Amino acid sequence: MKIKLILYKLTGLFIILINLNSCGIYRPVSAKDYPPEPEKRIQKNLQEGRGFTLMGANKKGDGNFNFATSNEMWRASLDILDFMPLTSADYGGGLIITDWYSDGSNTSDSIKISIRFLSNEIRADALNIKVFSKQCEKTINCKVLQSNPEIESELKVAILKRAAKYKKDMIDSTPKRDVNTILAPGEKN
Repeated sequence: MKIKLILYKLTGLFIILINLNSCGIYRPVSAKDYPPEPEKRIQKNLQEGRGFTLMGANKKGDGNFNFATSNEMWRASLDILDFMPLTSADYGGGLIITDWYSDGSNTSDSIKISIRFLSNEIRADALNIKVFSKQCEKTINCKVLQSNPEIESELKVAILKRAAKYKKDMIDSTPKRDVNTILAPGEKN
């Protein structure tokens, strides 16, 4: 009887721990990401849109985004590939695949682009781009090859530049709040 009671309690504790972890309450953080001075931490949190909430009432600026429009790399990739028809665009899976595309002048040659997002950060190693070319002789006897890396690197540079511009525009448009504007008059240094 005591063993069953202990097992029930351990099972309940285990379920609670799993639920806390899956709800996002437990978030390991690095001390290197936050300045040691409280005023600077407050300033950083204000600039990132974080703040104090009661009972999770205001989830607006918690830093977790569920929409593709908030990811600069995703938006930049779609803007760069705007001229091509898309076969698949899966934000959750981090993958964009275009359909075969030819510019119209030479219908026997076409290209297809695949972009895999490895990170949300604006970095060169956050993208895995593959360009495939298809060369056909009279709509039969087609040969598909992975294209030269020059096109892949040009695409990567174009996407990174556009994403950096989007990020800069977002930072510039966010109003800067000073720590002194939120502290009570008696609390100023």
